[in-house]
Amino acid sequence: MRVMVASVQVPFVRGGAESHAEGLRRALQAHGHEADVVTLPFWREPPGELGHMIDSWARLRPRHWWVAPDRVIALKFPAWLCDHADLRIWMLHQYREAWDQLDRPRYERDADFRAATDRVRALDREVLGRAAREGRLVTNSGNVSRRLARDCGIDAPPLYHPPPSAEGIWSAEAQPVIFAPSRIEELKRQLLLIEAFAHVRSPVTAVLTGEGTMREACERRIAELGLGGRVRLLGNVPRDEMLAWYAHALAVWFAPFDEDYGYVTLEAMLAAKPVVTCTDSGGPLEFVEDGVTGLVREPEPRALAEAIDGLWADRARAARMGAAGLEAYRARGISWDRVVEALAC
Repeated sequence: MRVMVASVQVPFVRGGAESHAEGLRRALQAHGHEADVVTLPFWREPPGELGHMIDSWARLRPRHWWVAPDRVIALKFPAWLCDHADLRIWMLHQYREAWDQLDRPRYERDADFRAATDRVRALDREVLGRAAREGRLVTNSGNVSRRLARDCGIDAPPLYHPPPSAEGIWSAEAQPVIFAPSRIEELKRQLLLIEAFAHVRSPVTAVLTGEGTMREACERRIAELGLGGRVRLLGNVPRDEMLAWYAHALAVWFAPFDEDYGYVTLEAMLAAKPVVTCTDSGGPLEFVEDGVTGLVREPEPRALAEAIDGLWADRARAARMGAAGLEAYRARGISWDRVVEALAC
């Protein structure tokens, strides 16, 4: 079967969504399908641009292409507006700026923004509702399913998939390092980790990898708090180096706000490392059980510092939680084979 994986991408920005699409493409090809990823650039400002994005996908008719796909699997809004008779939706998330991340004051004062938002909401309810009724809709996590039910009254089961580095992850003896790999963005909350380290008393350091719009703010805060010797920002690092940091970490920090899914959690579990996360982190909470596979704390610097100090004070317990995380991951049977069976059979 020829399968088109349909998604959108902000130009020059790559993250979990792009890895997701490529992982699906490779899995489909490994199962004998002909597959390719088709994206259109996405930008939301000014509000009229969002309308252009919607119209571009709605006018896309792959069935008329010279090499036409037999099936389309759409991942992100507005790719699921693509006109195809065999369209499946594996929803990474809704366009959250129209839902739980809505700028309410702007919505009230800006007519163009309000019209664009209302259009997104109406299309979500119509297109996703119809796909759910016809059994063509799944999400990538329980957290995304919960949001969809809350916002639109639509029920869809989650379909989990492995993280990009699943096959190469390994584990080694823990060093006094808290590893925090992620794009450096406001919702990923690296600043919260930096604030926590102002209260950490154990001889543990933090290593942050990734780039993003909050890098300069993080650098400033590290300097203000005098943490230059304890919190390191390495930027983007090669895959082998990233896997080595996972392997030797005491624990992995992943405490975003209301994350959809979060590869970092799964990669930490595969490396047999406990995860430090927060009560409002969303996706990680589907996998991290407090005191069993990691530590879950309120998003408050002192509480998180105490958790980090506790991991160092009882390193045997930290190792047990990491081992439990690995077993919990294996017990879920997360695999690309299951994904392909669900979406392309």
